[in-house]
Amino acid sequence: MKLESTLPERAGFFFAVPAFNLFALLLVFLMLGPSFVSQSGVAVELPVSRFQMERQADATVLSITAGEPPIYWIEREPVSIDELSDRLDTRRGSDATPATSVLLRVDKGVPADVQRQVAEIALQKGLRVYLLGQPQGTEPATESQ
Repeated sequence: MKLESTLPERAGFFFAVPAFNLFALLLVFLMLGPSFVSQSGVAVELPVSRFQMERQADATVLSITAGEPPIYWIEREPVSIDELSDRLDTRRGSDATPATSVLLRVDKGVPADVQRQVAEIALQKGLRVYLLGQPQGTEPATESQ
């Protein structure tokens, strides 16, 4: 006795649908992947630090770049020292993402007095301030343009 299937051969789209799902998953991963790795803010040359801290989920990144006068950034948006207090108030009072801490990224050439002044502004708002540095033995990251 010869056994034969009465079902028709598989159509080609049965093989194409899983391949399409795999392609869509790969596309989503490639689009969202850098957002999990990169840190917000502008690129600064951080001083060397021996200390490490845990990742802060609700932190506002505040960067200070060297120059005369220094340039202040909240995330990737430049602000003046006069606007800084108001912007931190709006970040703290935001219902969507209320900030409770500030990650202070200060360029190597910025005077300590400027760093202290900005930290005091954030501390007066009731925010925790973390000064970021780079690990010992690593070179500062440079952005290619």
